Parts: sequence; C-alpha cells; structure tokens
Amino acid sequence: MRTALPEWFHPGPPGGWTADMLDHLPPDAPRHVELIDGALVISPPRTAFHHFAIRLLDDRLAPPAHLAVLREMTVTLGPRQRPEPDLLVVENAAITPKTTSFPPQDVHLVAEVASEASLERDRTTKPAKYADAGIRHFWRVEEEDGLPVVYTFELEPSVRAYVPTGIHRKRLRADIGFDVDIDLTMPWSRA
Repeated sequence: MRTALPEWFHPGPPGGWTADMLDHLPPDAPRHVELIDGALVISPPRTAFHHFAIRLLDDRLAPPAHLAVLREMTVTLGPRQRPEPDLLVVENAAITPKTTSFPPQDVHLVAEVASEASLERDRTTKPAKYADAGIRHFWRVEEEDGLPVVYTFELEPSVRAYVPTGIHRKRLRADIGFDVDIDLTMPWSRA
C-alpha cells in the first residue's frame, strides 16, 4: 500500500528547498527529514538494530564537559545541505533551548548508522559533505551478523577528506580528542 505524499511536499518550493525551510515544515511532516543537495530525504522506519546502535553510542560515549552527545539533530552545511546524523558530539556552548541545527564548526563528531535505504548516502555522499564542511571526525556504523561494525575516520584538513582510522568489531577504542572505549555488544548478543 502506498500513501500519497502531502501537497506541500511536491513539487517543492520554486527554486528548491533550502536549509532554513526545514524549521518551517508543516506539523504533519515526517519526524526525520533531512536536506541533501536541495532535496528532502525522508527516513524510513528504523530497525531495532538502528535504534540500539544509536542508543549504545549515546549511552557509552563520555566526552569532556565542554562537549555534549545529541541524537538525530541536523547540521547546516550550506544553503541546500542540512543532513541529520544519527548522533553528534557538539560544543555545549552551541546548544540553546531553541537550537534545531548546528553549524559545522560546533560539531566534533558525526555518526551515521547505515540502513539498506541510506547505505549509499552514508558511505559516499554524507562523508564527503561533512569533510568538506570541516567536521573533524566521522563514524559509520553498519550491521554485520546482527552486530555493529564501526568504521572510524578523521579529517585530513589539507585535502578536506576523511582518512580511515579503524574498523571496530566487538569493541570501539579510539582517540577523538578524548578517549573512547565502547563495548559494542548488542542486547540480543549477550546470551
């Protein structure tokens, strides 16, 4: 069964969608909408793996006091770019009660939990955009036999591109300006 998209969704505003328009979508808009190259991207329902992978990182990341871990908030990379990473580490000073998006200079880490629908964007499109915007750390989480595999990257500033720093199974150990040590066990793998 297909549901028709609401009238406001298509064909979109004259000239295309812009980052500031996301704050003014109607109340019936889907909960997770991001803007990639001026196009609205709506996330499909999340799997249990996706939910628990985000929760695992959120619960176990322990940044220093000047940083905060947030879930599913957008980063405004430009007028036609406003992706919604699954998890962000941002400067506390950038957070206000009315914040809906962060500029890249306030973002320390973005993490994407890849799904079947987002795999191409999470492997190629978004990392290139995050790197070009100068975000220092990027993690991509993929499912392998029901468990998370975390691919970690750091920005090489002279070329504004990410270089791999590790592939992590079972345990994520990294230095991203603070030490990270996370057991990647999922609830269903503890038996």
